[in-house]
Amino acid sequence: MKMPKIVLISALVSCALLSGCKDDKPSTVTIEFMHSSVEQERQAVITQLIQRFEKENPTITVKQVPVEEDAYNTKVITLARTGALPEVIEISHDYAKVMDKEQLLDRAAIAEVIKTVGEQVFYDGILRVVRTEDGSAWTGVPVSAWLSGVWYHKDALAAAGIAEPQNWDQLLQASQQLNDPAKKRYGIALPTAESVMTEQSFSQFALSAGANVFDDKGNVTLNTPEMAKALTFYRALAATTMPGSNDVMEIKDAFMNGSAPMAVYSTYILPAVFKEGNPANLGFVVPRETSSAVYGMITSLTITNGQTEDETKAAEKFVAWMEQAQNATDWVMMSPGAALPVNKGVVETDTWKRNEVIKAFGQLPYELIAQFPNVQVFGAVGDKNFTRMGDVTGSGIISSMVHNVTVGKQDMTATLTDSQKRLATLISQR
Repeated sequence: MKMPKIVLISALVSCALLSGCKDDKPSTVTIEFMHSSVEQERQAVITQLIQRFEKENPTITVKQVPVEEDAYNTKVITLARTGALPEVIEISHDYAKVMDKEQLLDRAAIAEVIKTVGEQVFYDGILRVVRTEDGSAWTGVPVSAWLSGVWYHKDALAAAGIAEPQNWDQLLQASQQLNDPAKKRYGIALPTAESVMTEQSFSQFALSAGANVFDDKGNVTLNTPEMAKALTFYRALAATTMPGSNDVMEIKDAFMNGSAPMAVYSTYILPAVFKEGNPANLGFVVPRETSSAVYGMITSLTITNGQTEDETKAAEKFVAWMEQAQNATDWVMMSPGAALPVNKGVVETDTWKRNEVIKAFGQLPYELIAQFPNVQVFGAVGDKNFTRMGDVTGSGIISSMVHNVTVGKQDMTATLTDSQKRLATLISQR
């Protein structure tokens, strides 16, 4: 039976006035996810992750914003100035300090995700690296990491009768014994250029000797006996490396072609060894002085300030979802071996266990993961994680200091004094 027209209109008007007659279709929200995976195969993985997330969360749309790594930090600054920061950003722990200093991060939202995921999900040592300066919050939710240390060809050391070097003296002796520059054979491939890689490499030795850039009060501590000891050792070790300013490509090439049987490099050497070398012949060690110090770079998914409540809640859901074991595994496996899982659930997945790269290296990936508690970084002192460290790295003062006493052959005392003065001036101006 048809309803009389006037009754129908009356019913519709009444419905519009009553909250119970509102459209029950939930509102949708769109968020942006900025990352540095510009390679087509990696974008395909992220696209699949987003599609799975959107299927499980039909009211949320996630748009990718892939940005070249070299332009990444500049892009963040530009977007921040225009008030157009993506809700979720892939970020390294060092640049996250800069963003936190500029109040670009939503600490409460990040904490909410870590609470949802559970602190116990992350390996020991990981969350410590992404702590804010006051120790009360985090700068992001860790999703992967890479480590740096001393890599070596097992057969080359064995042929020379050299055991795996466990401390500084043994490492220097091994490098000196292997060094034969007349035949273009070098003891170790060591970073010496004025570059971030040199700062990272040197930091491991400095921190192992108890040297740091700041003390617990934030005072600059470059010109100290501990720093002098580390710099003296690094200079001696550099005497057995290739001549000139060595950076990423020089280090990798020398190690891969065998002209240097040892190298200080990141876990990004693993894919190259898997493809071009012998995984069973690769060894890794962290020679210690007073403590074990491994340089590690933690990659996080962070949530930015200045978003609407709906956008922030959607960002929280997305980042928490990405921390689910299989999703975190898919992220890490974009660079198997190079990127290490920070989420304990990853190594329990079939995707991890069956990956050909992981299987090829046997126990090595697990030995690398076991180094997470030993991760130390410049600017982290006790419970404090000084945000100004981002300015220090950006200034290049530390890498210049190392370069000047190795490649430049400059006086140690004068270099330390000058570097202390330059850094103190920089910090006073911030």
